[in-house]
Amino acid sequence: MILFRCDYAEGAHPEILRRLTETNFEQLDGYGCDPYCESAKRKILAACACPEGEVHFLVGGTQTNATVIAALLRDYEGAVAVETGHIGVHEAGAVEYTGHKVLTLPQHLGKMNAGELEAYLAAMDADVNKDHMVWPGLVYISLSTEYGTIYSRAELAEIQATAHKYGIPLFIDGARLGYALASPACDYTLADLKDLCDVFYIGGTKVGALCGEAVVFPHGAPKHFFTTIKQHGALLAKGRLLGIQFDTLFTDNLYGRIAANAIERAQEMIAVLKSKGIPFFLESPTNQQFVILENGYMDRLAQEVGFDIWQPYDATHTVVRFATSWATTPEMIEQLRELL
Repeated sequence: MILFRCDYAEGAHPEILRRLTETNFEQLDGYGCDPYCESAKRKILAACACPEGEVHFLVGGTQTNATVIAALLRDYEGAVAVETGHIGVHEAGAVEYTGHKVLTLPQHLGKMNAGELEAYLAAMDADVNKDHMVWPGLVYISLSTEYGTIYSRAELAEIQATAHKYGIPLFIDGARLGYALASPACDYTLADLKDLCDVFYIGGTKVGALCGEAVVFPHGAPKHFFTTIKQHGALLAKGRLLGIQFDTLFTDNLYGRIAANAIERAQEMIAVLKSKGIPFFLESPTNQQFVILENGYMDRLAQEVGFDIWQPYDATHTVVRFATSWATTPEMIEQLRELL
């Protein structure tokens, strides 16, 4: 069995494991108050070109989304996302569990349209019954999206400008941010994000770390954000685990280099799938590839290849997802070719 089901099937990059082993018996303060967390924060802020910003380490993507959203919203506010947004579909109601509704807009290949956001916010602002409703308190998007697509710089700027027009922030879920930035289709860098959103996170879980995400507030975090992290069960007592991992990922651009591997392998995978005449559901420039398989063929293939079943296409076909990762090798792609 060869797995292309997700981009976190492997453990961690060998360099991370080496540094965790080397530092294992050091006695360090907990909860992120150690020199490795401080070093990682400095490196991340330098890479993001926002030295006055703040970085916080959380244990995973769902906890990060729920914690950031809870910290930014008042108790009567909700988060605006597209109907396929991760917080509304694949997080088991974690945001709603914290008391905040997910307010949905249509999706376009996984992306939000700034014009539709403007229309929604304007209608809310003009509604005579708005004081009886859940107020939109922030805009949430993911980069890359659930369909592996990427917002352009112009699209991000337009969405942010629309959100700011109505006095709300833009939050970018960066669980797969490394793969988005590594794509040739991306027309901005990590350092540009400080000007394109109000808060974002750098996903480690899916890009080389055992676990963990680094939240970046370019202009400072909400008051008592550390306490909010702990309240939401997203704070590690052994914070060194996250600090050492991100310090390693942001040394010599390891994060960017291993993310680029996933994109290179995805391009090889696209060529293999096309050579076998397998139709694509959509064009994705990142590590997630969506194809249409006949159900009988899909069932036979699933005995030897792991992929993610995404959605029905018609009565006899299904959309499935193949994902490459930082650890995918050319040999794995060749094995897929032979199996197909």
